[in-house]
Amino acid sequence: MSKQELDVIGIGNAIVDVLTQTDDDFLKEHNLEKGSMMLVDARQAEHIYSKMGQCIEMSGGSAGNTMAGIASLDGSGGYIGKVGNDQLGDVFAHDMRSVGIEFDTEPLFDRAPTARCLVLVTPDAQRTMGTFLGACVELGPQDIKPEQIKRGKVLYLEGYLWDPPKAQEAFVKAARIAHENDRKVSLTLSDKFCVDRHRESFLDLVDHHIDILFANETEVMALFETDRFDEAVRQIRGKCEIAALTRSEKGAVIVHAGGTEEVPAAAVDKVVDTTGAGDLYAAGFLHGYSKGRSLAECGHMGAICAAEVISHVGARPEASLRELVQKKLG
Repeated sequence: MSKQELDVIGIGNAIVDVLTQTDDDFLKEHNLEKGSMMLVDARQAEHIYSKMGQCIEMSGGSAGNTMAGIASLDGSGGYIGKVGNDQLGDVFAHDMRSVGIEFDTEPLFDRAPTARCLVLVTPDAQRTMGTFLGACVELGPQDIKPEQIKRGKVLYLEGYLWDPPKAQEAFVKAARIAHENDRKVSLTLSDKFCVDRHRESFLDLVDHHIDILFANETEVMALFETDRFDEAVRQIRGKCEIAALTRSEKGAVIVHAGGTEEVPAAAVDKVVDTTGAGDLYAAGFLHGYSKGRSLAECGHMGAICAAEVISHVGARPEASLRELVQKKLG
């Protein structure tokens, strides 16, 4: 294994996405809350899958999508996530390695299968997700290799993975190793429902371990239990070095010790599927950050990457993000 420094190391749920176009009636029929990510068990996953129409299968997982974005920007990265020793696990590992991301996490043998996320895209481009976590929940401190963590300029943690206690231990272990080696630690809050489940422990995590926080406006308002964005901005200031708060077409607000940067959204001809917008925003931002760009430039890079991914179905880039950023930012 190569031992060079890596721009970003991501830790997250290793999931294969199964995407289909559907309508609001289908969501109601299966008690799925529009625009949310809901955890489903094996039986529910099988039932919903059996009723879905034509599907596209592609590797996903929030941090996995971010790492694919880093690779498309010509950055270097590593990924830590648990798959089963099965066909979907092989697909996931191949997809990560084929774009140049290190992926060496030991698969799970003879136990839970690789996770899958059923992504239902409605005509308004909203995505509703039913996720069966499978092997993901088995990720633990034993999967965190200090030598790998030390090599990443930035460690990126996926909030969705905060559900299982073993994963929480893995996060804290990785964050401590990163900080002991003068590396930065970033976290994405992932989802409002995730924040509602773990508000107190997320606040504690941000207070003690996080340098760079990613959240959309719904998530950061949920974190501080307010319905006013400006109040959430006030409360997040000083809790971590940088908070990058996205607001869809309203752009993003980057909160830092020196003040606030407001960065507009990048233009997109047609929004097709919002899956992965936050993941790719984080990819652009972190790639810029790892290369020493200003926070405003990091925000613009995030916006360009998010605009690319919402212009087509699927949560991973289809165009070269490096070329797009070069063209628009230089």
